[in-house]
Amino acid sequence: MENEVVVVIGPQSSGIAHVISHVANELHVPLVSFSATDPSLASLQYPFFLRASQSDYFQMNAVADFITYNGWRAVIAIYVDDDFGRGGVTALGDALARRRAKISYKAALPPGASLSRITDLLVEVNLMESRVYVVHVNPDSGLSVFSVAQHLGMVDSGYVWVATDWLSTVLDSSALADPKIMGLIQGVITFRHHAPESASRQMFSSRWNASSGSGLNSYGLYAYDAVWLVAHAIDEFLNEGSEISFSADPRLKDVEGSSLQFSALRAFHGGERLLQIMLASGFAGLAGSVEFASDKNLISPAYDIVNVGGTGVRNIGYWSNQSGLSVVPPEVLYGKARNNSADSQKLYGVIWPGDTTTRPKGWVFPNNGKQLRIGVPRRVSFKEFVASDKGPDGVKGYAIDVFKAAVSLLPYPEFDAAVGDISIVTNRTRIVDFTQPYSESGLVIVAPVKKVNSNAWAFLKPFTTQMWCVTGAFFLFIGTVVWILEHRFNSEFRGLQGGSLFSFSTMFFAHRENTVSTLGRVVLIIWLFVVLIINSSYTASLTSILTVQQLSSGIEGLDSLISSNDPIGFQVGSFAKNYMIEEINIAESRLVALGSPQEYARALKLGPKGGGVAAIVDELPYVEIFLARNCEFKTVGQEFTKSGWGYAFPKDSPLAVDLSTAILSLSETGDLQRIHDKWLINSGCSSTDNSVDSNRLSLQSFWGLFLICGIACVMALLIFFLKVLCQYKKFDENYDSESVEDRSGPLEAGRSPVRQPSCTSSLENLMNFVDRKEEEIKSIKMKRSLERSQRLGSSHLNDGSVSL
Repeated sequence: MENEVVVVIGPQSSGIAHVISHVANELHVPLVSFSATDPSLASLQYPFFLRASQSDYFQMNAVADFITYNGWRAVIAIYVDDDFGRGGVTALGDALARRRAKISYKAALPPGASLSRITDLLVEVNLMESRVYVVHVNPDSGLSVFSVAQHLGMVDSGYVWVATDWLSTVLDSSALADPKIMGLIQGVITFRHHAPESASRQMFSSRWNASSGSGLNSYGLYAYDAVWLVAHAIDEFLNEGSEISFSADPRLKDVEGSSLQFSALRAFHGGERLLQIMLASGFAGLAGSVEFASDKNLISPAYDIVNVGGTGVRNIGYWSNQSGLSVVPPEVLYGKARNNSADSQKLYGVIWPGDTTTRPKGWVFPNNGKQLRIGVPRRVSFKEFVASDKGPDGVKGYAIDVFKAAVSLLPYPEFDAAVGDISIVTNRTRIVDFTQPYSESGLVIVAPVKKVNSNAWAFLKPFTTQMWCVTGAFFLFIGTVVWILEHRFNSEFRGLQGGSLFSFSTMFFAHRENTVSTLGRVVLIIWLFVVLIINSSYTASLTSILTVQQLSSGIEGLDSLISSNDPIGFQVGSFAKNYMIEEINIAESRLVALGSPQEYARALKLGPKGGGVAAIVDELPYVEIFLARNCEFKTVGQEFTKSGWGYAFPKDSPLAVDLSTAILSLSETGDLQRIHDKWLINSGCSSTDNSVDSNRLSLQSFWGLFLICGIACVMALLIFFLKVLCQYKKFDENYDSESVEDRSGPLEAGRSPVRQPSCTSSLENLMNFVDRKEEEIKSIKMKRSLERSQRLGSSHLNDGSVSL
């Protein structure tokens, strides 16, 4: 740096790059590195640092996508404890966290770690749960890790080893595969910087292989592109007329006793301009396009995903920032729309350690003595949900079966969880994370109820006696008023009874009489509106009485529960107690703790006056079980909270999200409903028995109406037939008398007497008479009366002539 340097290419190590970047900042000299991959070097702290390769930030996102693609949620990171290792593992942890996974343990190795140190570390991690290892170390110690792992039997079936690009660098740097090295890493997954195939790359590789006995790895390609990047930049810098000049920095002074000559250092005046020229560069290099984004990283980061097997390696897919995991080369997808959806992620099959194609589950029960801890409520009632058992699990029930079914869908075990009929309420969510509810829940009110037997005169209940009397009086009053207003103008209102019948018929809007006077019409319109309101109100009230109020109790819902002073029962340990005290302000002195369904029934039967309770507030699933066996109690009112039952996990646990997904899968496949039916379907009371409202009406509610209607019909028929018999009798007597008069003379002249009609002929005559119209009977009577008068007149004339 004392020799007036304008640009620095290198260094290879991220740690040294951190140190030299401070010098580059002071001297305004661009620092171009082709192998320092620590993501923190891209920070604003190092404005003159330029990376001509890909940052480990992108590589760790590729590793995280591969981990989650295979369904693993926890990994162990084995890394070298320097700037390179720490920066990469930090980026890996952030990438996993965004995918709801995590690094369960960070196993740090010192730079240049001995075999004994590596052995101690691997023995420690082998006792842990996770079997997915991400190795992010330097090439010099990386192969030692695999050598010790093979010695410990850790490169075998059930293990997953993912190595970052250091391993592909080692493999690509050798012209021929070393059988010893390949034997250590069978089944390992590693990542390689993706370099698109090109004619220039093929030509360079041919020349390299001809002149060198070693292979060419991706960092060699980046180094070549970095030299050309600097060369193009300096050429443009000079072509645009810029001068290379330096000046001393007065702040840089020699330190006594130090061999460093700080005073000899010179600041480059054109450093910022030269850096801008490099950032604006754009050309096709051997490793791909050399073009920088706004964050000073190369555009289009991409990696090959390589699987080691046999005596070589094979590419199982690619990762790019454009499309995530794919079997299609990234350069093919660059021209298409960005798509990182889960459905589009795809890789070829992997040969895992142990020479198996079956994907390892990635975990085992740990051997370090830590036991699986699952919290289960110790329940003494409603054992259908959770109960002690003599089986291997020690518990059984609906909540347990759902949990076990959901866990079976996960690729890892559950630790430190609470399993049971646990309600998801606000105060609990502050300390734990809940899964998706596996059962609906909410508080409801249970109360003793009795059936209201509607009597035959239920149709009179909508109106009070006073209302019936006033309504009837107004019918008569309105009829009289309309009759007074109409009878002088309207022939239909000449009779005295016409007005009353008219007003009563308006109740059914069935009147046929038309009003003529203006005043009569005004009165009728107002009265019809009143009748409409009365009729509608009567119908609504009668409907409510006969179809809704079939059951009654002292407590009819939440409002009456709050306003009363009667004691209220709740289940021991339920959140219902705190809810009633804190949310709806019920005095704690009114609350009675009950521990079992038997206590529920006993307290409700005793009632508040007998030392029991007026109602019980509990969660809906418990209430359904209770009511299935106790038909004399019902739920009243509506469910006044909405919640559910879930499983609790420690705060910020990614396991809660995964188990929620598993519960949703159980619901979609119908397994959740089958588990519900196994434990909670009961053949006790039918569902109709537990319904407070019923819309089925019986004859008992209406026989009074039928009786009135029947009596009216019988009376009407009786009056009708009496009237008809009287008319027939008079009609028949007149007919007989006329016949006698017609035949009286001939009897003395020796004629035989008239023969009386038989019963059959009389009945036939009666039926014919009933069948005749009233007008026809009247017409016949008038005709006979006229004929009779004429005959009497003729006979009087004849008598007069004889006497003369």
